[in-house]
Amino acid sequence: MEYVHLGRAGISVSRLCLGTMNFGPVTSEEDSFAIMDRAHELGINFFDTANVYGWKQGEGVTEQIIGRWFAKGGGRREKTVIATKLYGAMGDWPNDNHLSALNIRRACDASLKRLQTDYIDLYQMHHVDRNTPIDEIWEAMEVLRQQGKIIYAGSSNFAGWHITKAQEAAKRRNFLGLVSEQSHYNLLTRLVELEVLPACDDYGLGVIPWSPLAGGLLGGVLRKIDKGRSASDNMIAQLEKHRDKIEQYEAFCDELGEDPANVALAWLLTRTAVTGPIIGPRTIEQLEGSLRALEIKLDDKALTRLDEIFPGPGGTAPEAYAW
Repeated sequence: MEYVHLGRAGISVSRLCLGTMNFGPVTSEEDSFAIMDRAHELGINFFDTANVYGWKQGEGVTEQIIGRWFAKGGGRREKTVIATKLYGAMGDWPNDNHLSALNIRRACDASLKRLQTDYIDLYQMHHVDRNTPIDEIWEAMEVLRQQGKIIYAGSSNFAGWHITKAQEAAKRRNFLGLVSEQSHYNLLTRLVELEVLPACDDYGLGVIPWSPLAGGLLGGVLRKIDKGRSASDNMIAQLEKHRDKIEQYEAFCDELGEDPANVALAWLLTRTAVTGPIIGPRTIEQLEGSLRALEIKLDDKALTRLDEIFPGPGGTAPEAYAW
């Protein structure tokens, strides 16, 4: 396993981040435990979750599963850099969501209880809250850090200017600010290359791509359908929209002799500021297969071909949209 610093922070994390969104709704607790144990055996120390995962409002099903796994002992908690998120509604009352100081305090305490831990390594804002002043958010995060309940703060789904606004406010407060940004980023979805990635690179944020396989489109979907695997209506609609690109992509992966999913992950690992993509395995076999991405070395010719199949936004801003 390869390890890198999370942005400019001193903490070291694995180049693949274990996503846990399937734990509970798709993957049983027993299988979730087995996947997390195997992840540690493979050297993956970076786990990502959120208080809303499990999709039963207010229950935090996925966090509870991780908490019971931590409670098994054996150094599980100590070996894990646990990242969780807040923003989504955990109840029906007005202050049960978003990023008010009140909800930040309540949500953190609730996550700590479910995760059965004293602290959260990386506490992430799941979305931008346009109605809460950034100074209120930072004050609440500062209190949590002073209390020892969180170590680092991160963002998710922020635009480049949101990151700038947050970091400049943190600087005024003599606060560390954000150390990471979790963005929707893959070969098909490259808008973050315009301003989010440059902002993260400049401010020293580690980028954690979510949906690195574009919901399965980059995971060899045509091969799977040819073998009789079923696909959702949404997957079929997306495939028809991008069929030409996906056909070219899978043919190129055949030329490389690599699985499409692993090529997609390997490509992300070559990107500026990327710490590591989030993988969301439903089985141990999928988890183990993902490690091949760390061994794939895409040369300039391969990267150029991928750019031809999946053109990006044209470079960073403002060159991408100005002379």
